[in-house]
Amino acid sequence: MHHVGLAVRWLCAFIDLPADLVQTAELFWSTVTGQPTGEPSGDHQEFVPLQPADGDPHLWFQHIGTSTPGVHPDLSVEDLAAAVQAATSMGATVVRGSDRLVSLSSPGGLPFCLVPFHEERRASTPADWPTGASMVDQLCIDAPLDRIDRETRFWAQLTCWRLQDDGGSEFATLTSYDDLPMRFLLQRLDEPGGQVRAHLDLASERRDPEVERHRTLGAEPVRRTSGWTTLRDPAGLAYCVTDRKPSSNRRGQ
Repeated sequence: MHHVGLAVRWLCAFIDLPADLVQTAELFWSTVTGQPTGEPSGDHQEFVPLQPADGDPHLWFQHIGTSTPGVHPDLSVEDLAAAVQAATSMGATVVRGSDRLVSLSSPGGLPFCLVPFHEERRASTPADWPTGASMVDQLCIDAPLDRIDRETRFWAQLTCWRLQDDGGSEFATLTSYDDLPMRFLLQRLDEPGGQVRAHLDLASERRDPEVERHRTLGAEPVRRTSGWTTLRDPAGLAYCVTDRKPSSNRRGQ
């Protein structure tokens, strides 16, 4: 069967938070990014954006009823019904939905949402700190050994984005051909099984000083490698600060 991918017009990352962690996480990420929280939306005011000074929001919080925090992507599309049909034909499963939002699960079990496009246009510029510029610009999809190949095929087919995979690395990137605020990184985990999950990555001009800035705001460094540092935020979510140039995922860079 020939699959036709989506015309993804905007990409957001959602930090899913139980009620007792909302205030802690929102304060941390607002301070780390330099972006204040915006007006809540949703039937229960459960969606809260971080509002860049010079762009449209691409990092949001979602207040959830479960006890485990997490991260998931939202893809904005022109035709929601057609997008859902395309996603399910590629192996996604619908969890619940309405005419405003459809929650799905990828073949490997990663939650994601398809939503109508609302004319978001402007990807924000990196924030400038004494430690150098930084920004949240990547959502990393972490997949165990037995799920990475199918998960990579799914997201590549779904988005029709540029796939960069040298074949010998545990990483592959999916980058939009348009100027979207985020890209996907797919990471092969050294695990024999388990569910696919996701975390946020920041690009930073000067990684070690940036990590120290995060530490003073309440993050806990977990691991340092040659290219990135893994931390845990005050709500318990793992994320990474990388050596990538901020905005390096934009068209022409």
